[in-house]
Amino acid sequence: MPQRARKTNSVIRDPVCLMTLDPRRAAVMVEHSGQTYYFCSEGCKQKFLAQPDLFLNKATGMRLTVGVMGSASGEFSSAAKAQAYALGQAIAERGFILITGACPGLPYECARGAREGGGLSVGISPALSLDEHVHKYLSPSDAFDVLIYTGSGLMGREVTNIRSSDMVVIVGGRSGTLGEFAIAYDEGKLIGVLAGSGGITGHLPEIVKGFGDKNTGARLVYDADPAALIRKLADIYIAHHYKRPSCFCQDVSPADG
Repeated sequence: MPQRARKTNSVIRDPVCLMTLDPRRAAVMVEHSGQTYYFCSEGCKQKFLAQPDLFLNKATGMRLTVGVMGSASGEFSSAAKAQAYALGQAIAERGFILITGACPGLPYECARGAREGGGLSVGISPALSLDEHVHKYLSPSDAFDVLIYTGSGLMGREVTNIRSSDMVVIVGGRSGTLGEFAIAYDEGKLIGVLAGSGGITGHLPEIVKGFGDKNTGARLVYDADPAALIRKLADIYIAHHYKRPSCFCQDVSPADG
């Protein structure tokens, strides 16, 4: 029997002309106050940008998410802590949602910065409950607006962290963070590296060279300035990467640019 064509739901609406769209096939996308809006044409995009307040209530915009993965234990320099804190502030200032593994260390410093900056911070916990989160995993709970209890353990929750993030940023890190980087790379994510934050960040260029011609669609961006790094990632995501947010999006060519 011939296979029945698979039906896809178009759940995104152009806020100007109200056309329903498949997000990865939208002509253009813009970010406004941390939220994403998709358009059928450049013309609709320009109308929106000229007077966004006229269209904001016409279609729901989704907030972009930034997953920050990095060292949870060990010794950290005051400079690395300051970088991580400033990264959280930069994410909050853009109106993006921060996602971390709800762990101590550099991701916690980032969550503190986001919270102090008025941003929304989500922690993906390895634990089954708040009690286990605090007492078994010795992890903080005071810098998060939402804690999601996966019960998956430290390594099991890594996939949830990566797949919940539109963009991933590596801060410091050792073997656990390298595993998270590998997942993000293999799944074609847009990855920022906070240069100068220590750990594996200084070794990633050589590690990636060792991958040879393996093309997953992943894109890497390096910068030591947290605000500049978030700005560069957002620009690339909005211009290109939203069409190929992961290697599991079929029938779409890898993000370029």
